[in-house]
Amino acid sequence: MRLLEGKVGLVTGGGAGIGRATCLTFARDGARVVVVDRRSESGLETVRLVEAEGGEALFVEADVSQEADVERMVAATLEHFGALHCASNNAAAGAGFAPVPAIEPKAWQRALDVSLTGVWLCLKYELPALEASGGGAIVNVASVSGIKGEAHQAAYSAAKGGVIALTKTAAAEYAQRGIRVNAVCPGGVRTEAIAHYFETVEGSEAASVATHAMRRLAEPSEIADVVAFLCSDRASFVTGHSMVADGGVLVNPHTL
Repeated sequence: MRLLEGKVGLVTGGGAGIGRATCLTFARDGARVVVVDRRSESGLETVRLVEAEGGEALFVEADVSQEADVERMVAATLEHFGALHCASNNAAAGAGFAPVPAIEPKAWQRALDVSLTGVWLCLKYELPALEASGGGAIVNVASVSGIKGEAHQAAYSAAKGGVIALTKTAAAEYAQRGIRVNAVCPGGVRTEAIAHYFETVEGSEAASVATHAMRRLAEPSEIADVVAFLCSDRASFVTGHSMVADGGVLVNPHTL
């Protein structure tokens, strides 16, 4: 039996990267998928990819930093599929690469609005929907940067650290109500965003790879597999956990 057979899963930031990979993995594991993204072209392409493999998907255009959009995306899920059993809150935004004193206030605020407040808004509407559907699981996509910090990425690191704390709090509140809440903390992942960074900053790819003990970055599907596991009944006794999937960033010996 597939991990998510018969489930309805929602993925924010589903138009690219880890989010798109998670949509595809959810569908391959038997779930009907709600693809959420603020870019309709990207989100609809994910739907096309899911359907090309025989899956079923719905696209909802939404900006997770806007409460009305988040409320609407969950309502659309319930209206179309009749339930919500699992969710991956993946949508995020950074503030570019700059030392702490050089971060522009607007960039700082946007990063927190999407990457932290957006996760809280998703939880605000997803948790009651999951409870009404008989329970389930939520996985928030944090980052190893939220554990160890990251030079020149203060806003992103602060937001992801907040996601980890928020995850634990929601897990504590809903542990006896049939809902598990966990986080995944990736290291470097080969997404469009990091590819653009590598293209614009000379030597950045080699430097990034070298921070990983495995000496490679993850493919988005490798993180999606972790998300799907945490959403499945195979992880039925796991809640409030921040699962590190970082290719060994936190244990990198640097000398080998």
